[in-house]
Amino acid sequence: MRIIMLGAPGAGKGTQAQFITARFDIPQISTGDMLRAAVKAESELGKQVKEVMATGGLVSDDIIIALIEERIQQPDCKNGFLLDGFPRTIPQAEALKDQGIAIDYVVEIAVDDEEIVSRLSGRRVHEGSGRIYHVKYDPPKVEGKDDQTGEPLVQREDDKEETVRKRLKIYHDQTAPLVGYYQDWASKEPAAAPKYVRVEGVGSLDSIRDQILSELK
Repeated sequence: MRIIMLGAPGAGKGTQAQFITARFDIPQISTGDMLRAAVKAESELGKQVKEVMATGGLVSDDIIIALIEERIQQPDCKNGFLLDGFPRTIPQAEALKDQGIAIDYVVEIAVDDEEIVSRLSGRRVHEGSGRIYHVKYDPPKVEGKDDQTGEPLVQREDDKEETVRKRLKIYHDQTAPLVGYYQDWASKEPAAAPKYVRVEGVGSLDSIRDQILSELK
């Protein structure tokens, strides 16, 4: 079972990825984790990555594809894998296709922008413990205070509305076109293309999980 997960930041990809990887006994391959592991292992690719990151550059698609090829040869990928955070752009998707890295399913978790803004900008965190609350869905007993310590809760920079809207804009500009790319490929070459699964990411976690798992045969 080889899967690509798509969806805007805050759509719930991370949570659903955990359900999928547990169900099919496959690893979740995050490009960020993979880059850090390559640097730590000091492999040839890792040295290249370290150089690029040291100068604040973006790691090229070629290097990331090479790392993915290396990673999916490892024993824990014998049942497949779930790619998280890659591809982000159409050229990356093309590179994956050109290298012959077969994908069975592309799963999109679709959530309306305003719902995502409400979800993320409503989050509040207790810095000491990492406990997370939500002003609307999971409020603390006393507004703005942690339930256990009574200490003040904070809103992370990443969760501020203007930051969330910026992240959504980047997603729509760069990653959302992948939705069209994979749908188009599936309609033109159904035998060769990954199957495209779109699930509305609203409702209970369990119902979203059940919809996704029922599509993944």
